[in-house]
Amino acid sequence: MAKLIYMMITSLDGYIADAEGSFDWAMPDEAVHTFVNDLERPIGTHLYGRRMYELMTVWETDPTLGEYADYTRDYAQIWQAADKVVFSRTLQAVSTSRTRIVREFRPAEVRRMIADAERDLSIGGAALAAEAFRAGLVDEVHLVLSPVAVGGGKPALPHGVRLDLELLDERWFGNGMVYLHYRTLK
Repeated sequence: MAKLIYMMITSLDGYIADAEGSFDWAMPDEAVHTFVNDLERPIGTHLYGRRMYELMTVWETDPTLGEYADYTRDYAQIWQAADKVVFSRTLQAVSTSRTRIVREFRPAEVRRMIADAERDLSIGGAALAAEAFRAGLVDEVHLVLSPVAVGGGKPALPHGVRLDLELLDERWFGNGMVYLHYRTLK
């Protein structure tokens, strides 16, 4: 059966964006990006909230994609090859291929998506992921910790939800980033 995976780059103090909404401190170098590409390669479907989807569309819509480094062009191809489901009440149309809008996050429908999937799914965006965590849908957590504490902002993990996790893997990178891979214990 497919898994629902939450993968995010986060500050050491647990934020995906600082209090001003910036995440420039989270930019991976070539080694980290290549590693993340390999993690993303088996994903068949990305589940996004509207804001995360709008941020990610650059991987298909940026007219300068051809000028990107090889490892970022590789990520663009991986992202474009996957299906995307955007959970949004306000998004009127999508700007990328292989993408559909679902107006409401319903745990039973997401469970069905997971059960019917031939490949793993990922969930992106802290708010949408929080709903999935609360519903007990997330099977694995992949965090890339950036060596910075930003002091506040948008949390990577939901407040008010207990998560018991089992460490499956870890990796250190020369730029100070650390990868942690957990299975959720349900």
